[in-house]
Amino acid sequence: MATAGQAVHAEKQVNKGLKSGALGTISTTVIATASVAPAYSLAATLGFIAVAVAFKSPAIAWAAFIPMIFASIGYNEMNKADPDCGTTFTWATRAFSPGWGWAGGWAIVAADILVMASLAQVAGQYVFLLFGAHGIGSDPASGWVLLVGVLWIIAMTYICYRGIELSANFQKALLSVEIVMLLVLSVTILVKVEGGHGVATSVHPAWSWLNPFGMPFSAFASGLILMVFIYWGWDTALSVNEETKEPGKTAGRAAMWSVVILLVTYVVVIFAAQAWAGIGSKGIGLTNSNNVGDVLFILGSSVFGTAWWGTTLSKLLVLMVLSSAAASTQTTILPTARTTLSMGVYKALPRQFARMHPRHLTPTVSTLVMGGISLVLYAAMNYMSGGNVIPDAVTSCGVWIAFYYGLTALSCVWYYRKTLTSSARNLWMRGIIPAAGWLILWVLGGFSMWQDWDVNTGNSYTLFTIPGLHWQVGGVFVIVFLSALVGVILWAFLRITQPAYFKRQTLTRSTPTLVPDA
Repeated sequence: MATAGQAVHAEKQVNKGLKSGALGTISTTVIATASVAPAYSLAATLGFIAVAVAFKSPAIAWAAFIPMIFASIGYNEMNKADPDCGTTFTWATRAFSPGWGWAGGWAIVAADILVMASLAQVAGQYVFLLFGAHGIGSDPASGWVLLVGVLWIIAMTYICYRGIELSANFQKALLSVEIVMLLVLSVTILVKVEGGHGVATSVHPAWSWLNPFGMPFSAFASGLILMVFIYWGWDTALSVNEETKEPGKTAGRAAMWSVVILLVTYVVVIFAAQAWAGIGSKGIGLTNSNNVGDVLFILGSSVFGTAWWGTTLSKLLVLMVLSSAAASTQTTILPTARTTLSMGVYKALPRQFARMHPRHLTPTVSTLVMGGISLVLYAAMNYMSGGNVIPDAVTSCGVWIAFYYGLTALSCVWYYRKTLTSSARNLWMRGIIPAAGWLILWVLGGFSMWQDWDVNTGNSYTLFTIPGLHWQVGGVFVIVFLSALVGVILWAFLRITQPAYFKRQTLTRSTPTLVPDA
């Protein structure tokens, strides 16, 4: 165990050309929180969580916080030893093997690309809703929505291409709008409900909503995997670790602060949303099939009314979700580009992915390729099955998130295995807590895969019939399987054509790791 007076050795770093020292703790925390896009996540997912667990949604919010904070502790500990923008890819390679590291890197890429279609679609719809074009905005498969979504991805890719500081400043503005409007909505609802000025569906808040017990395990697990998706994104802080002022400290702390901020935000907003709309399937109820895909837009007009100030606040609420989708679009490109940058540097991907812009100090090929692939997939998904593939793609992200978050937590345990008993602090922070996070997340991921296979669970919007067997499987399972298959094919091709990484010639655990306990 290292002490303040001992030399501190960390893994050998490779200078990738990123702009070091560009981000402080606040900027990194903002990027991490904005990457999660709490407004977009709540708008797109809260209705489905209410369908699964009814009034227990606030309980699911804090229950999902547990594996998230456990995983973030594992991320923080690994970042102390190796602040590399490849995160899971780099750390799993050092802890286990190139195969596990490559799988972790691919999981990040797959999840980020799959969610881009939904982000672009929401952004496209909300542009039209903001300007009162409800006919177009309410049709997610509209060609106009597709056009705006494509332009949105191009714009966010350009911002990421121009530099990390521009990205961070843009995020601060977007997150400010988002948090303020969520607070205004929640406070307005709670004051009205407490004062007896709710609507017909309003319900008085109850502390029992925070009790996770008393529901079937299948409902609990379904709600939890959906809530894991709502928390997803704080790891972006670790993806920009090489661009922070203290790479070994700032990024990990920012990630944990982000998870705590999200916990408070989600519990308050979900409490308020349930209190106002209830969980009924009629009217503005959260489980109404017409509302589940966008509960915040329905709530806005109901809560604020139709007076001029109410209309203004409703427009700001629409702007909030739009800015949230914008923030998440941008911060989805950021970590993906940096993961593939690291993979390019260590020759786990073609060397072109390691190219940097000489002036902006951003990964050029990685950023542009991720933006381009997202464009193609969004356009394709928009026309497949009337656009229903997009929500299935979002649901499929939950499996990949559980996999690579869990893998990172497990990497922490195995990486530090020889020093876990050197102190009580090490045993808990590098052993027991990350191990618990890994176990919870992988169990959730496995259970989700079973539900995604079984069409009777209703997890998928689309179905697929296996040729020759006449078995029907859920579209979510098919998307996970196909994205994994693409990864396996690419892994096999690269293993043959550029074997250096896979032979541990470019990335290995090269030095003993002694990092301070605090």
